[in-house]
Amino acid sequence: MTVNAGTYTLDPAHTNIGFIARHAMVTKVRGTFEEFEGTINVAENINESSADVTIKTASISTGNEDRDGHVKGDDFFAVEQYPELTFKATTFNVDESGEGTVEGELTIKGTTKPVTLKVEDAGVAEDPFGNTRFGFEATTKINRLDYGIDFNAPLKTGGVLVSEEIKIVLEVSAIKQ
Repeated sequence: MTVNAGTYTLDPAHTNIGFIARHAMVTKVRGTFEEFEGTINVAENINESSADVTIKTASISTGNEDRDGHVKGDDFFAVEQYPELTFKATTFNVDESGEGTVEGELTIKGTTKPVTLKVEDAGVAEDPFGNTRFGFEATTKINRLDYGIDFNAPLKTGGVLVSEEIKIVLEVSAIKQ
């Protein structure tokens, strides 16, 4: 990985923190969080790095106002009681090409569980404004029931309305401070 050591902050204008859930067992619903902040402290040895991200749960957007209202409510994120979800990286296992895993603790609705993100370096560049940026993509899957998000409705044809498995997808651009 060719990222120089230093502190990088997530660029909200060029970062996407999203998820994918299966709906009615026949299609996928995608959503994103619009408000978040995060810091990545890149060490000389990339595997000694650290990262912290905080996401405002009320900033969720699925492209449907009614669904967004439901997801913000007590059946899902309960944003009034749990206004933030967090990720704290605990272990980096990334090779020189920038591929590997980042392990950490994900907290949703007051419940913290370990997760492993599969990461892929997207590169380093200096933008036209003189900022050093690095980008990466990361994915993981979680079971939403593990975090107390247990709303569901059975379907007459079998299955349920919302999948238990949720795919988390990150496309990150971070700026060196």
